[in-house]
Amino acid sequence: MATSLPRKYEVPPTAGLPPRWRDLLPFGAASEQRSDLAQCAADFLGTASVQVECSGTASLVVALTTLHRLSGRRAVVVPAYTCPLVALAVAHCGLDLRVCDLAPGSIDFDAAQLAALCDRDTLAVMPTHLGGRVADVDATIAIARRVGAFVIEDAAQALGARRHGRAVGLDGDVGFFSLAVGKGLTTYEGGLLVAHDAALRDELARTSREIVPRHSGRELQRVLQLLGYHALYRPSLLRFAYGAPLRRALRRGDPVAAVGDDFSPAIALHKLGRWRQSVGARAFARLPAFLDEGAAQAQSRKVRLAWIPGVTVIDDAGGAQGTWPYLLLRMPDEAARDAVLQRLWSAGLGVSRLFIHALPDYDYLQRIVGEHAVPNARAFAATTLTISNSPWLGNEDFEAICRVLETT
Repeated sequence: MATSLPRKYEVPPTAGLPPRWRDLLPFGAASEQRSDLAQCAADFLGTASVQVECSGTASLVVALTTLHRLSGRRAVVVPAYTCPLVALAVAHCGLDLRVCDLAPGSIDFDAAQLAALCDRDTLAVMPTHLGGRVADVDATIAIARRVGAFVIEDAAQALGARRHGRAVGLDGDVGFFSLAVGKGLTTYEGGLLVAHDAALRDELARTSREIVPRHSGRELQRVLQLLGYHALYRPSLLRFAYGAPLRRALRRGDPVAAVGDDFSPAIALHKLGRWRQSVGARAFARLPAFLDEGAAQAQSRKVRLAWIPGVTVIDDAGGAQGTWPYLLLRMPDEAARDAVLQRLWSAGLGVSRLFIHALPDYDYLQRIVGEHAVPNARAFAATTLTISNSPWLGNEDFEAICRVLETT
């Protein structure tokens, strides 16, 4: 899959589906079917229908608003290590955030703490398929059902992942996916919302009609950004579009900006335009083969990483096949992780971090999240790094990363 690149090139931190200029062609009668993003997504996921929103975060806002209207409950339980946008979405909906620690060394909830956090006011619990890895949804569903809470699967980073042959996102009451840059297939920003219950799907669609307006200015902005993405998402230009801002942030000691965790509290809600939907629909035809190639590359590279003492690759449990935008590694301690990043983060090789902090440790989230004892989530944030699974990370460059891991 991979070929080595000269060092003037920049490897992206995730394996985004490389765009094709044909995706940008205007749709007409001959291509109308291919322009139906919702139908393409439904066919890909194996579900009756998919609701298209302007982002994964907007999908979550629609889901939370709908479930709150149906039940009146207010508390939403989320992992202590997850995207800050999840906390911002809960706050946007005027709901109460409850933060649950992770199990040690895992992306899953600490089951005992989750059970203690769930009560008669719990609206929803959100297991998260973090970085394409597949979470233990069954355990979460069992705990949530005891108190009558809904389960929302956060599959923002896991479009194409499966459990026991079934797409993730379909086992809970609601699931959502992100079509943002770096998540695989992209419409620059976009989201997919699913529910297996037909009545609930109708309620989600009703909420979207009520709270998500058309906004031509925002859509024009996204159109221009998508065009820019198609122009710049190539290894020869990513050093300007991605590498230069990354290195500036690292020089000023701002890792939150370096990974893009510095989100605005204002969540944009608007309809995803027909042209951008057609771009995403055309790209769907290439997604299965791309994910298969990425999985094969990841399996091969996991074998090499397994030989390095002190390095653990976060993987899936039996019966699960996640997606591989990157390999998520856990190091023995924070000092070892930081020593590797000191040598590799700004080297253009696609080595990075996922989310910088556990949710309680972002300064700008303090008002929403508050103080919590979440030692396992903090340890996960402090000891993990990512290696891009992009097809542009060649075997020689991957081996250079491995040598740094072995000698640092």
